[in-house]
Amino acid sequence: MTTKRSLIRRATVVAAAATAALVLAACGGNGDDTGSAGSDQNTASPAASAPARQGDHNAADFAFAQGMIPHHRQAIEMADLAATRAEAADVKKLAGEIKKAQDPEIKTLSGWLTSWGEQVPATGEDHGGHSMSGMMAAEEMKQLGASSGKAFDTAFLRLMVKHHEGAVAMAKTEQSDGSYQPAKDMAGAIITSQSAEIARMNTLLGKS
Repeated sequence: MTTKRSLIRRATVVAAAATAALVLAACGGNGDDTGSAGSDQNTASPAASAPARQGDHNAADFAFAQGMIPHHRQAIEMADLAATRAEAADVKKLAGEIKKAQDPEIKTLSGWLTSWGEQVPATGEDHGGHSMSGMMAAEEMKQLGASSGKAFDTAFLRLMVKHHEGAVAMAKTEQSDGSYQPAKDMAGAIITSQSAEIARMNTLLGKS
């Protein structure tokens, strides 16, 4: 009798335990789903928010900003020479437009680097080591500065075409490899505007 009662009691406990387990599993299932979604969110969250905190940039964006600042600075230096040495009004006008477009871009690029915790290239370190991006060597800049009139116009246009072609190539690399949308947008604007200026300069070279 005792044994029978004991078996019944044990069966009841087992059944209760099984029911409890099922209830817990059901609740736990929801909890797991939530937990899983939560953990997915937690996993996605740092991935999504960390780059946002850093400006959502990658190595290509950094290289673009670091390279385009000295590139633009040199174009402005060349444009400043044109203001006093160029003979053709078209060349002076073009030089003014180049300066007006690129000066604000330098400020924007510098702002990105600062916000990313990166170094802005120092002024004066703009020559040398940039031949692949169409930048002038110090000697070429010196020769340009020593010329004037029609000779300056021809040299300026020829060198600036090469310079712009380098900028367009850098911008295309940014568009394909970069991840920071404002930088990719700027790259697109550089490709459009400087390609148009290259066409204008080639036309002027044909006339000269």
